[in-house]
Amino acid sequence: MIQQSLVRINGKVAILGQKVEKTDDVQVANRLKKLKESFQYVLFNKPRGVVSHNPQEGEQSVEDVYKSKVRLSPIGRLDKDSNGLMILTNDGRIIDKLLNPKYDHEKEYNVRVDKDLKPSFQTKMERGVDIEGYVTKPCKVKATGAKTFSIILTEGKKHQIRRMTASLGYQVKKLKRVRFGPIRLFGVEEGEGRPLYTDEKFALLKLAGINDDK
Repeated sequence: MIQQSLVRINGKVAILGQKVEKTDDVQVANRLKKLKESFQYVLFNKPRGVVSHNPQEGEQSVEDVYKSKVRLSPIGRLDKDSNGLMILTNDGRIIDKLLNPKYDHEKEYNVRVDKDLKPSFQTKMERGVDIEGYVTKPCKVKATGAKTFSIILTEGKKHQIRRMTASLGYQVKKLKRVRFGPIRLFGVEEGEGRPLYTDEKFALLKLAGINDDK
């Protein structure tokens, strides 16, 4: 900060190695506060048909649907045929800490498949499913209807839920993400977004191991 001329002693720019007495007036530019205030966190309800990453020609992206004055990036992916909660942000500090599977952050989905669930479906899904040589981590599954269930994952392989259900003989018809860690999908219509409420923002940052309330 001294090298960047952000510190002043008695009104003059400080230099490296300069001594400070108790009676000196030291001022530090509050760049960190400005940086924090520039971060944005948005809860976006992605519709089906919208691409979260790398849209091809003719495809509609998240940026096309949710207009923002600053560039916001989705935390994680949600495939084109799925809908629901996405968190958009320009805070690069939290991306890896929220997405890396070693941190075991929960993501919850509501799913509808093409036929009635067998009694063994829940047990097989929860203990892990072999998808092309990779066995998924244990997860939580709860049947919510004859053809519907909720699932809580702590990892995010590409098309993971679709591949898991396909390996057990089912085809996903609808897939909606309803929760990412402490953030739940509410208060926003499909195709729209809103800034995270203060308690949501602090909960998200806490999940990422960042304390920005000071």
